[in-house]
Amino acid sequence: MGYELWKEKTPEFKTIDVRHLQGNFFPGLQKQAKSVKVGEGLKIIQTFEPHPLYGALEALGFEHHTERAGDHEYHAYFYRVEMKEDVEAAPFRPLALLNYPMIDEELGKIAVDFWDLTWNDEKRTLPYETRLLLSLTNAVGAGRMRQASRELIKAYIYGLDSAALDDVFELLAWNQGIGYFSSEIGPSALFQAYKLIKTQEKKGTSHEEMLQEQFGEKNPEVTVQ
Repeated sequence: MGYELWKEKTPEFKTIDVRHLQGNFFPGLQKQAKSVKVGEGLKIIQTFEPHPLYGALEALGFEHHTERAGDHEYHAYFYRVEMKEDVEAAPFRPLALLNYPMIDEELGKIAVDFWDLTWNDEKRTLPYETRLLLSLTNAVGAGRMRQASRELIKAYIYGLDSAALDDVFELLAWNQGIGYFSSEIGPSALFQAYKLIKTQEKKGTSHEEMLQEQFGEKNPEVTVQ
């Protein structure tokens, strides 16, 4: 629809000020968002532009418009244009970024803007899937298997086939060494996700739902909050 078609309704939106909330407030916000009817909306007040919320609420059928009200105050308006219940349609949202304002408001803004620049800026040259694989291998090198698992699943969901993943794991075995691969990568959630992908492809069945269920946000081996 576009903001111009619903901006007159924004004074009626329920306002939620999350500037001083600690921890992961998204589950509570998600619950409230799911109760919003088509034609209604929410106004979120945050200390930085809440990029991580855009995809999450878009998956529930919301459009958004954001305005800067001050140095550390942003007003994000979310208007529901349709009913969607599949919140997993926006897999692995970077909600951990919402923790940074607890440390420092300016740090929170820097972290979110840096993420948005890295993953969403139009100036990026490498395909999104390639950048995910680079992030995956960097995470493995740093011992961050949760992050590596998330990047693998995102890359696969966004269209990468398992033949490319075969190459990635072959290179990991070469560069990290057989011993490290056997003791650290083989037993990890990262490799379990890879095996699940291979198994599902052999069966010829859809695998996205199973990937989300077993290796998505609810899995402590993967989620970051």
